[in-house]
Amino acid sequence: MQQQILRTQFETIDRRITGWMAKYGIILLRISVGIVFFWFGVLKFVPGLSPADELATRTISTLTFGVVHPDISRPVLAAWECIIGMGLITGLLTRVTLLLLFVQMLGTITPLVLFTHETWTHFPIVPTLEGQYILKNMVLITAAIVIGATVRGGKLIDDPTLLKTEKQT
Repeated sequence: MQQQILRTQFETIDRRITGWMAKYGIILLRISVGIVFFWFGVLKFVPGLSPADELATRTISTLTFGVVHPDISRPVLAAWECIIGMGLITGLLTRVTLLLLFVQMLGTITPLVLFTHETWTHFPIVPTLEGQYILKNMVLITAAIVIGATVRGGKLIDDPTLLKTEKQT
């Protein structure tokens, strides 16, 4: 009897917590990823302040065959990341914001191939600190995919019985 009461109490608490996560998880994810982008973007406005500054500007220079110099790419990249951040924080123009994010992420991962001597200790198994910094972007990309799945009003469903009902219709 005591076990049944504990199980019922646990189930009630678990449903409340899971419901809260489903209700607020996407918005918290969107805002937290936005803060990361905004923060990193602001750092790039000051040369040398961002740990990724030199690698990022060199990557852009390499990708543009030397046409775009760091004095141009740094503030553009900084503004780009701040725009992504503000778009995610506010939830305005989310589709455009995610497009900017995905384009930016394509550039972000290229040093793993362009500058293997700086991003890998042993290619492709042991990344350097810079390589780890770049690889963590997989989490940001995946978060953006999850956020993108909700731009048309989609939501997380915390109740499996509702999910079964949805699949049947």
